[in-house]
Amino acid sequence: MPVPTLGNPQNTIEILKKYNFSFQKKFGQNFLIDTRVLDKIIAAADITRDDFVLEIGPGIGTMTQYLAAAAGKVTAVEIDKALIPILADTLKDYDNVNIVNQDILKMDIQRLVDEENGGKPVKVVANLPYYITTPIIMGLFESHVPIESITVMVQKEVADRMQVGPGTKDYGALSLAVQYYARPYIVANVPPNCFMPRPKVGSAVIRLTVHEEPPVQVEDERLMFRIIRASFNQRRKTLANGLKNSAELNLPREVIEESIAELGKGPGIRGEALTLEEFALLSNIIYHRINGQPENHEQNRERRT
Repeated sequence: MPVPTLGNPQNTIEILKKYNFSFQKKFGQNFLIDTRVLDKIIAAADITRDDFVLEIGPGIGTMTQYLAAAAGKVTAVEIDKALIPILADTLKDYDNVNIVNQDILKMDIQRLVDEENGGKPVKVVANLPYYITTPIIMGLFESHVPIESITVMVQKEVADRMQVGPGTKDYGALSLAVQYYARPYIVANVPPNCFMPRPKVGSAVIRLTVHEEPPVQVEDERLMFRIIRASFNQRRKTLANGLKNSAELNLPREVIEESIAELGKGPGIRGEALTLEEFALLSNIIYHRINGQPENHEQNRERRT
């Protein structure tokens, strides 16, 4: 397998000049130009010859070369058609790479995994545009495609939000959603000078190791996430008022108040104080109330202690 040639500024500039490439602001393009960071990403993703890797946003193929040198097979999904001839050039010596010119948010990822990897778990690696990080990551989780891990370069602030717990200013709906589906671990902080062009903010590589089973059991996953979103839409409001003001939930006042009381919380509690386990329990209580099914109160007390 060829040794990767990209990952340093000179080679990146040569390729961009060769194809007269113009950066597209709408795609949030920032290409990595630091081989040490690339090595850290490959190591963090734990790529081996037995792995099928789905790469999102390969750019000019810098990280793709590193992935191809380590993995059994790589499918790289790139939205910018102007990058496709460049990728064909920079990856021409790697026979284990498949380039797909599509929008990852509009793709049938399950079909891709079935066709390319026989439905077996895949590893996702990506240098994501910051403006679309959350939709892509949540889309991968919610699709329930068999994913072993997601190792991504994201804005430092977003990486911090993914791993924090209750009571911190960064704690919110993204924290809870990520931690419901995976175990987050920040691998490395990456300064702006590791990219071309330089972004205005710092970045971080974070690995999300997908849970085999969710850490909490919920009757209705969608209901729980609607409750979570409503709880953080107006952070200064109490949990009760946040839920009452949610058009998405549209729950009777008494159901909300009685459910929070059954959870064992006072009327002044805010959503940012609840753990994932407590949100799961609250959603189960509400689920049973609105569906007319009795909750197991004894079981609730055991789960709270």
